[in-house]
Formats: sequence, C-alpha cells, structure tokens
Amino acid sequence: MLAAQLLAAAALALGAPCALRAQPAPGVGQFVPSAQAAGSARLRFWGLEVYDASLWVAPGFRPADFSSHRFALELRYLRGFSGADIAQRSLDEMRRVGGFSAAQAAQWQSALARLLPNVAAGDSITGINRPGSGVLFLSNGRPLGEIGDAHFARLFFGIWLAPSTSEPALRTALLAGSQR
Repeated sequence: MLAAQLLAAAALALGAPCALRAQPAPGVGQFVPSAQAAGSARLRFWGLEVYDASLWVAPGFRPADFSSHRFALELRYLRGFSGADIAQRSLDEMRRVGGFSAAQAAQWQSALARLLPNVAAGDSITGINRPGSGVLFLSNGRPLGEIGDAHFARLFFGIWLAPSTSEPALRTALLAGSQR
C-alpha cells in the first residue's frame, strides 16, 4: 500500500503542471462569487494523464479549514471514465481521509452513481462546496444535483485538500495561490 502511494506521488511529481485558466469553469461564478484561482495541477497515475484539477476560492479562503469555505474544484478529464468508476474511486479515496459507516458508504455510493455522468476527454465535473450543506455537482457547467451532507462534503473534498490526501503534491499545487 505504501509503495503504491509513493509511486503515485512520484508519478504526479514527474508530471507537467497544467495551465490555470484565467476564468473559472462555466457556472462557478454563479455559486462562488468573486472566485479567484488558487492553483492547478495534472494528475498522472503510472504515467497516464488522468485529469487537470483547478481550485477556485472566494476571498478569505483558509486551507486549514477548507470545509468551512465556499469554493469550486474542477476536474477536466483527459480520458474517458464511467460515472460508476468515478463514484467508486471517490469512496475509496474518501476512506483515506476519514471514517464513515457502511450505511453512509452505501448511501453516498448510490447518490454518486446517480449523479456522476460518464466522461470523455475534455469533459469536466466541478464540485461546489456549500459549507454546512453539502456538495453541488456540475458537469460541463450544467448542474447535476447535490449531495446534502456536510460530512460527505468534507471527506469528498478532502480527497484533494486534506493533509491526509493520497496525492500531497497535487494538494500543494492546488492550494499554492491560497497561501498569499
């Protein structure tokens, strides 16, 4: 397990940074007024390019307390994946961040599988953190739906933003501009 994490971190570290867009993804400004670019990075796994991630934050964002702030995390996919695979991988990564019950896992798995679409290269999925409320999901700028659970939101965004993430270099790149 540790070897796989080290290899994944090394693969990410060897990856090229992605260019941060001047404007947030479509729809983000509606849900995160005054959104500012915090950082971006490309996730590579075993040499395969998976997605470009971009974090957009409102003024006053504090990384140490990310779940209490409104922000948007956009993943622009570089290859195709099924929504079911994205949902399963999300739950696997959420387990690394914090604990949850089997009942919560089943509920969240069902909700994610229902909300997340299959993606092709160039498609994006954006999560909007709604502090104390949950996560609103957008696909290519269009609302998909919401999972109204603050615990889910903290663990979901923790995949990328928590100190316990499996991708610490990605976290550092995403939060780089929020440390000003």
